[in-house]
Amino acid sequence: MGKITEKLLLEKLKAGSSSSDLPVPLLSRLRCLEQLDLSGNRLQEMPSGLFLPALRSLDLTNNEMEDVTTLATLTTLEDLRTEDNLYVTVSDNYKLMILLPKLRFYNGKDISTAANHIRYDNSENLRKRVLALWETSFSLPDHRTAEKLAIVERDFVNAVRHKVKYGPSSLTDYTKWRVGFNYRFSSCFQSFPFPAKRKRSASAVECDITINPQKIARVSVQAKDSPRRSSRLQSTPHKAERPISTTPRPHKAAQIPATPTRGQSKLLVTPRNGLRDLQPLHVLQCHSKQDSPDDFSTQLWACSFQPKLDYNGDVNGATRIVATCGGESVCLIDCETGLVMKKYKVPGEEFFSLAWSTVLMSLEGNVGMRPCSILAAGGKRGLVKLLHPRANMAYGEFRASRKALSILRFSPRQGNLLFTGSYDKNILMWDIGGVDSKYNFKVIQLLVLETTSTPLHFCLPPGTPDTHLIAACEEGLHSYNIQLNKDPKKRSEEMEITFPVYEKDKDHDYHTIDGLGFLTDDVVASKTHMQGSIYLWSWKDTRAQWPNNNNKKKEKVCAVILAELQWSSTDIPYLSLNTCPSKGYVVCGDERGRLWTYHVTDLNANFRSGKAIPATEILEWPLPVRKGQGPVEGPAINSVAMDPELRYLVALSDKNMAVVWIRTESS
Repeated sequence: MGKITEKLLLEKLKAGSSSSDLPVPLLSRLRCLEQLDLSGNRLQEMPSGLFLPALRSLDLTNNEMEDVTTLATLTTLEDLRTEDNLYVTVSDNYKLMILLPKLRFYNGKDISTAANHIRYDNSENLRKRVLALWETSFSLPDHRTAEKLAIVERDFVNAVRHKVKYGPSSLTDYTKWRVGFNYRFSSCFQSFPFPAKRKRSASAVECDITINPQKIARVSVQAKDSPRRSSRLQSTPHKAERPISTTPRPHKAAQIPATPTRGQSKLLVTPRNGLRDLQPLHVLQCHSKQDSPDDFSTQLWACSFQPKLDYNGDVNGATRIVATCGGESVCLIDCETGLVMKKYKVPGEEFFSLAWSTVLMSLEGNVGMRPCSILAAGGKRGLVKLLHPRANMAYGEFRASRKALSILRFSPRQGNLLFTGSYDKNILMWDIGGVDSKYNFKVIQLLVLETTSTPLHFCLPPGTPDTHLIAACEEGLHSYNIQLNKDPKKRSEEMEITFPVYEKDKDHDYHTIDGLGFLTDDVVASKTHMQGSIYLWSWKDTRAQWPNNNNKKKEKVCAVILAELQWSSTDIPYLSLNTCPSKGYVVCGDERGRLWTYHVTDLNANFRSGKAIPATEILEWPLPVRKGQGPVEGPAINSVAMDPELRYLVALSDKNMAVVWIRTESS
C-alpha cells in the first residue's frame, strides 16, 4: 500500500460507516494517530486487529456500540466518549475503566478518582471474595494432571461467575465479566489480574489526526491538550488589554491583538498587497482547549453579528459584536478592539450553530414588557442553549433532538419562532416565547418538517418569512410550507429545487447544498459541494414553475439561474457563503484561507449571459505569525459573517482562528 494521503482517508472513511466498513489495515498504519472521531456512524464494535499505539482520544458518540470489550487493544486511550449508544450500560462503563488503564476522561467528565477505585479497591474486594470461594469450596486434586486441572478450573470459574457478587444489581454483568472472563487460575494464589498495559512505541511521532464523519470526514492536525472538564456553564467576560496598533503597513508585519485571556497567543498578520476594500484587523484564538496557544485544531463553525435594537425594539442594523461558536464554547467578540467580551463554555459540547433574536421580557412586577436581544446556540448534544448576553446570563436550555443539531434560525418577523435542524433528518419549528423578570420561559413545538437528509442551512424568503422555508440539505434543496393555520403539523417538502450541476457528470454527487443565502427579496445565492461555482437564481421565478396541484407527490423544479459566479474547485465540504443585501455582496471562503468577494451590483450586465463571472476581488489569507514559530498557512474557511454596513467581515477557520477584517475609509 502506498503513502497515506488525505484523499485516501476521505475515500475510505465515509459518514455512516459500520464496523465492517472501517479500513483496519489503513488505520493501523497511522501509528502516530492521537485523536479519532468516529461519531455519528453505525459502529457496533471496534473491528478486530485494529492497533493504534498512540491513540489518546476517541469519540464514539451516536453509534450502535454493543461490545465495548473490543476496545481492549486501545490501551493508550485517555479520553473516550460513548454518549447516545443505546446498548452501552453501566456495567460497560466499569469494563472500560478496567480495559483502558490510562482512561481519565469519559463522556466529558474526569473519572480519575472513580477509575482508580474500580481498578484497585474494587478489584481487591473481588479478589478477596474469589479467594474466599476457593478456600471454602475448592481444592487442588491430589494427582494433578492437565485434564484434572482443566476440570477444576472450569468448575471454579463457573462458580465464581454465579456466586461472587459485588455492588448493585446493575453491575451484575460487570462482576461476572471481571471475575470470569478476566480470571486466571493462578490468580487464586496471586493478586487479582489487571489487563496488561501496552507501552507506547518509542518510535511513534507526536502528531494528531481527527476524522469527523459528522461533517463528512475531514482530516486536520489536532492539538494534544485535553479540553478542560467542568460541570457547569461558564459565562466569563474577558478583561481588556491595552490595544496594540493594527494599521497594516506595506512590507511590514502588523502586530494583531489576540484574545485578551491569559495563556492565549498573540498573532502577527502580514498583509498582502492589493487589498483595496478590506484589511485584516484581528486574528483570535478564543475557542482553544484549556486556553492553549498551541490549539490549531478546534473547528469554528458559525458566526453572526448581534442586531442593534432601536428605542421601540426594532432591529436597526447591527452592533460591532459578533458571536462565534466552535468546540465547547460560544464567544462574543468586539470587532473594533479584538476583545472577547463574553465566553460561554459547556464542557463536552461541540457547538455547530447559533442565531440571534429579539424577544419580550417582562419587567419586575409584570408592569410592562421590554425587548431584549438573546442568542441561541446548539450542537452535538441536541440541546438549544438560550443566552442573554447583556445580563451575562445563560438562562435556559431545551432538548430539540436526540441527535446533534446542525443549524438554528429565528424568524426575522417573529423573534420567538425558532427553527432547528438536526442529524435525525428533521426540521422543527418552536415557539420559545418570551421571558419574565426571573427568566422563566416556556417552549412549544409547533411544526415538524421531514427531510431525507441532514439540513445544513435555512432561509426564510424576506418577502414571505411566515409562509415558506428553504432548507439546504445533504441531499438537495427543499421548500416547505410553514403556515401555522394549515394542517398537518407534520409535513413533507412541497418541492425540491434542482440545479444544472446535477447533470454535470455521473461520477460525482452534487446534491449536497452547503451554502445558501438571500441577496435580495428574490435573488438567492447557493452552492453545492464540489461545484466550483456559486449560483445566483430567482426564488420567485423558480417557485412560479411549481404546479401546486395539491397532490402528495413532491415536485422537482429546476432553479431559474440568473448568473454563475466562479469559485474554488475544492472538494472540501461545508465552506458556507454569506450575503450582505444592503451592499450587494456575496462572500465565500475557500480551502486556502482566501475570501472570494462578489459585488453583485457590478454584475447586472452579465445576468443570463451564460458565462461564469469572476470574483470582484479575492482576499488572500493574511498569514498570521506566532512569535518564534513562523506563519500559519491558510486554513479552510468554514463560515463568514458581515454586518449590514459591511464595516466588518469575520471569517472562521477549521484551525481555531477567527479573522476580523475591517473596511477601510478609502472604500
